[in-house]
Amino acid sequence: MLESSTYRYILQQGIEQGIEQGIEQGIEQGIEQGARESTIEGILEALEIQFDEIDAQTLKPMLESIEELQRLKDLRRAVLQVSSLDEFKHLLASNGS
Repeated sequence: MLESSTYRYILQQGIEQGIEQGIEQGIEQGIEQGARESTIEGILEALEIQFDEIDAQTLKPMLESIEELQRLKDLRRAVLQVSSLDEFKHLLASNGS
């Protein structure tokens, strides 16, 4: 059966499909990661501008620990709504609750 041309064809098709799916998944993950990184940088830049704070960079590890892109986008919006860096830190520590 290993010699069968039909078997080899099916095997090859399965391999090619798996490779294509892997590439697509990798691209999607790369896009998601790039969006996360861009959003995090946007948050930090907005905090620095909004509150004239160089210390905003200290929040980067906490922001990077957030997996959900939507949560990061919500935090980016929150920068415009909070009245201080401490208020933002409290919001960040609340982890979306």
